[in-house]
Amino acid sequence: MSAVIISPKRLSHWVLIPIVAILLLLGGCDLPRVSATDRLFIDLSLEFLSEYQLPKQEFKGTQVGGLSGITYDRQRNRFYAISDDRSEFAPARFYTLSLNLDQTNPKKPKIQDVTVEAIATLTDEKGQPYPKATVDPEGIALSPLGTFFISSEGVARQGIAPFIREFDRTNGAWIRSLSIPDRYLPVLKDGAIVKGVQDNLGFEALTLSLSGYSGASVEPFRLFTATESALVQDRNPTSTQGAISRLLHFLVEPGKALLVSEHAYALEPLPEGAMQTGLTELLALDQAGHFLSLERSFGPAGFQVKLFQISTGGATDTSTIDSLQGNPSGVQLIRKQLVLDLNQLGIRLDNLEGMTFGPRLADGSQSLILISDDNFNSNQMTQLLLFRVLSPLSI
Repeated sequence: MSAVIISPKRLSHWVLIPIVAILLLLGGCDLPRVSATDRLFIDLSLEFLSEYQLPKQEFKGTQVGGLSGITYDRQRNRFYAISDDRSEFAPARFYTLSLNLDQTNPKKPKIQDVTVEAIATLTDEKGQPYPKATVDPEGIALSPLGTFFISSEGVARQGIAPFIREFDRTNGAWIRSLSIPDRYLPVLKDGAIVKGVQDNLGFEALTLSLSGYSGASVEPFRLFTATESALVQDRNPTSTQGAISRLLHFLVEPGKALLVSEHAYALEPLPEGAMQTGLTELLALDQAGHFLSLERSFGPAGFQVKLFQISTGGATDTSTIDSLQGNPSGVQLIRKQLVLDLNQLGIRLDNLEGMTFGPRLADGSQSLILISDDNFNSNQMTQLLLFRVLSPLSI
């Protein structure tokens, strides 16, 4: 077929009328304006459905409590909750939980009951249970390898080091430890921590972003953990702004884990009257750097809890910055926006620290579960909150 050649002069006549028509059409209507913030975050909200309080109980000779992290196994329809017992009441451990939903009313499902079904003791590199005051487990995430990654917060004055380690799902046996940068390791001088994670403010949050499977092999996946508050060298005691936490990003595959990047996360300023605030959990939403973050503060007035959506896109890699004190110029923090202030739910909140996606609800929507750490305190409770995730995207 011969090519049809149109001269520029003829082309201008051909396109002029359609272009003018389009401009006139656009000028007569209002186009939706999308802000940069809207483009940065996923369209997502949460609907509160129900609250459940796990009765105080013992299971196989252990006190069920201190449940500071939770993860869901969709294949087995079971939850696993890590106890932050520092092997004081019983050896460090995690529990298997069965959570039953009452979906008689599909629009308002609720947690019917939660049953403790099994327990597994964590063991160290030598195959021994962790001795008293040698571990402080806080976060837990089920991996595509069928294993758990668990974080230990770190308590320098008790000799408890922060760590991220992999354990067997069935028996709690140690598999491997991920390498932690030296800047996180606490250094004591004259009884004071001069570098590294602060006591009880280390690796609390832990989540995985899964890339799937490839045949019989597991593709590399991403692990994220964050400190509950600032490293000692990042603190700015005179600032009225929120503390700066650091978020670590690992690429993990069988037998190998690589630290990819690190970003800075600004907590909300300490609420009036509160004694402490911190980032207690992260939950990956996708593979594009979107997460839910759980911030919790407490004081005489009780617990205050907020859920944020955060985005690491565009955030500065801070892995080469020794100190973030004063928020050095040129550092772009992780961006965040409020999703829900849980104190507006009209219920008494406890020490919410764990968060995971749960089963699909009857209408096909995704459920979200939060759990509280009762600190083995008779005046506190193990509280589970059920939410529906509302989003046009598949979460």
